Amino acid sequence: MKNPHQAKLEIFYRKERRMPTYSEMLKLFGFKSKNAVFKLVEKLVEAGLVAKDNLGRLVPSDSFGEIPMAGLVKAGPPSDVDELSDTVDLDDFLIGRKELTYMLEVDGDSMLDAHIEEGDHVIVERATTAKDGEIVIAEVDGEYTMKYLRTKNCAPHLEPANEKYSDIYPEHSLNILGIVKAVIRKY
Repeated sequence: MKNPHQAKLEIFYRKERRMPTYSEMLKLFGFKSKNAVFKLVEKLVEAGLVAKDNLGRLVPSDSFGEIPMAGLVKAGPPSDVDELSDTVDLDDFLIGRKELTYMLEVDGDSMLDAHIEEGDHVIVERATTAKDGEIVIAEVDGEYTMKYLRTKNCAPHLEPANEKYSDIYPEHSLNILGIVKAVIRKY
């Protein structure tokens, strides 16, 4: 279970993309002295939740921002859920190569049968080639789209995952820009 200070640090980090200064932590935690901040930071460092860089500034540790991995839950008949077994860092879980990864919001319903809906977000890894059947972000004849790449038995083309739409065969060019690695849906 995370303590409230750790949760506030994680929220600050997600919003600002950096750790707060000691002065910012005074306000963030409602402390009256920097000594209280110093003591809390030492406890967080000892617990391995944060570290200090060579200039003494706070940096997130490898376990910073991890969430509990609670095990499996049956999607069939009800059963007991496993107890907490581990933690998982969502960045590590969803992103293989961070330097090549970006996220896009989905606009449209052409990938509905692939369980990708309008408003979902897709995690994309930059690539210029893809395998047959992978969901890609592609530039086709000067326009951008997300579809299945199909290459077997004919020239490369893009296939939607919704029968309302037709396959797209390029007239001039088809360039792969990335491969969809994950879909995120918020409820």
